[in-house]
Amino acid sequence: MPRPFRFGVSLLTPASAGEWRAKCRRAEELGYDVILVPDHLGMPAPFPALVAAAEATERARLGTFVLNAGFWNPVLLAREVATTDALTGGRLELGLGTGYVQAEHDRAGLPFGSPRERVDHLRYTVEELLKSAGCEVPLLIGGNGDRMLRLTAEHADIAAFAGARLVPGSTVGRLEPVSAAELDERVRRYGEFAADRAEPAERNLLIQLVAVTDDPGAVLAPMLERQPRLTLEQALALPVVLVGTLEEVVARVRGLRERYGFSYLTVLEPSMEALAPVIAALSAWWN
Repeated sequence: MPRPFRFGVSLLTPASAGEWRAKCRRAEELGYDVILVPDHLGMPAPFPALVAAAEATERARLGTFVLNAGFWNPVLLAREVATTDALTGGRLELGLGTGYVQAEHDRAGLPFGSPRERVDHLRYTVEELLKSAGCEVPLLIGGNGDRMLRLTAEHADIAAFAGARLVPGSTVGRLEPVSAAELDERVRRYGEFAADRAEPAERNLLIQLVAVTDDPGAVLAPMLERQPRLTLEQALALPVVLVGTLEEVVARVRGLRERYGFSYLTVLEPSMEALAPVIAALSAWWN
């Protein structure tokens, strides 16, 4: 039996207390299962934002998507996790990653390190959290490289795939999408590492763009300007793009589960309203 769908929204924009709570209530009203907060400078601080989200909602799970492990001392992070889980009534899902924006580390006066050093620090962080009291929360790990996929297979309850990669040489976190075939290879590789798991992990994909429309060309024109190597047909085929009529987008979501095993999809805040009719359509059927 396929896993039921879950949908999360990553809230990116700082807001006043009233505006933040209203935004979180709106996400729950639209049918989102998880309210998420990223870990970037200039965006909301994850843990207080999630506590406020818990106060404004009733059923939604609450998660970090994802914490930049390089920002955190693992022992102090364990305290944050335990307290936040308690204050949110046990609704916390902890998402972790290595971090990929060098400019943020530079601004914070923190070492960025090599890819190997960042993965090593994340592994140490995961191992310390697993030993800490009060940190028995579902763990999501996001990454694409082999060492990250192996770590995810070993420890994560949720395996998160970005569907994008860092543009070589970018220090500001500029990303470019990967093709369906490239994502096939990464998911297959993860499956090899996870073959001996007693219970399969939930699989998550971060969707970059959602639009229910009869004119996909107009919606995708800005992306095609930024990615001139892509044709419209290629852009529509990207796993991280859900653009088309309602029926087409619903079919695409079902296809992501059938092809890759992605039952948990996350969208960015600008797409929160756009995905709502898709969630409603899927919830009307046994999914």
